[in-house]
Amino acid sequence: MTRPLLTKYRVNHMIRAPEVRVIGPEGEQLGIMKSHEALKQAQEMGYDLVEVSPNSVPPVCRIMDYGKFKYEQSKKEHKIRQHQKSTHVKEIKLRPRTDKHDLETKVRQIRNFLADGNKTKVTVMFRGREMANQELGRAAINKVIEEIKEVGVIEMEPKMEGRNLYMIVAPKS
Repeated sequence: MTRPLLTKYRVNHMIRAPEVRVIGPEGEQLGIMKSHEALKQAQEMGYDLVEVSPNSVPPVCRIMDYGKFKYEQSKKEHKIRQHQKSTHVKEIKLRPRTDKHDLETKVRQIRNFLADGNKTKVTVMFRGREMANQELGRAAINKVIEEIKEVGVIEMEPKMEGRNLYMIVAPKS
């Protein structure tokens, strides 16, 4: 099932105003005329009648190739989106008894994520009896903080939520 395209412009027979101010395909003023006459004139020229300013009195309509206009608009939007840098939140999971070498590997991954401009969520997961020794998890997260303090900034301090201790690290700007 396809959804109908919702546009902010009214085109051809969708224009409800009885009188409209018409602008020609080259940008010239054609004056105020009845909307059915303007539509007829646009169709004779091989173009569409597009309402560009519905709030003015009378509404302003332009004679143009609507398909070409929509295509150019989509190209502009694509170009704008292309230059935007989106940041993602990556996640690294640790355990309270994660070994030294494994912790170094995780820290290296965090550094790579931060270098790419992504935020990183560092999670220490507790299972079973590990909940009784939460200081081990805090020690592990403090080691991570020490290792990444020159490339990242702590956006959210370490905090317990259920059986997980987590913090969010953002890249230094």
